[in-house]
Order: sequence, then C-alpha cells, then structure tokens
Amino acid sequence: MENEEPPKRDLRERTFKFARQVIKLFVLLDRSVLAQTLGRQMLRAGTSVGANYREADQARSKAEFIAKIGDCLKEADETAYWLELMAAELVVSAVQVASVLDEANQLVAILTTIKRHAEGKE
Repeated sequence: MENEEPPKRDLRERTFKFARQVIKLFVLLDRSVLAQTLGRQMLRAGTSVGANYREADQARSKAEFIAKIGDCLKEADETAYWLELMAAELVVSAVQVASVLDEANQLVAILTTIKRHAEGKE
C-alpha cells in the first residue's frame, strides 16, 4: 500500500497551520457574548489538536500514543462541532468557516485512521 497516513512532520505542521486558521477566524468574530463564548470554545479545541499531536509524537508507549491520538481526534471533532454551531447560529457565515471546517473534518479522518491503525483495527 502507498502511504496511508501523512508523514509525522507533515501532520505536525498541518495541525499547527490548523491552529493558526482557528486563531484567525476567532479574531474576526464580533464582540457579542454569543460569538465570544462559542469562539472561545472553538479556539480552545482547535489549538489543542496540534498540542496533543506533539504529545502523541513524544509518547513513551503505544498505549500513551493511542490515548493522545484519541485526544487529538476528540479536539478536532469538537472544533468541527463549534464551527458548525457558529454557522448555524449565524455567528459567522458558512463561507467564513468552510475551509476551517473542511480541514477539521480532514483531520478527523486522518486521526481516525492513525488511531485505528495503532490499535490494530486496520
């Protein structure tokens, strides 16, 4: 099989870029309570993906790696949730969140594959 998952370095850089996309979206939000509340949730989850990936990359055991990749997966999926909710509540337009949401969903797919492979389920 060809490369099923991106090289470690690429995913490390990709999750960093994702965090920057989330930050850029957050700073564009208006100052309403709703926008700031949902935005802070998105910001926390979206910037956690890369931080957790770095921890997974430094894992001392397979179990620790699987747990940290699971954390990455959870945070990427949670970011997608907040993005979807912000669009549904008209805090941001669907166009504004489209690329960040697409990247969140791609990261979910990649991290799911990595986790399943590490668990021996693929």
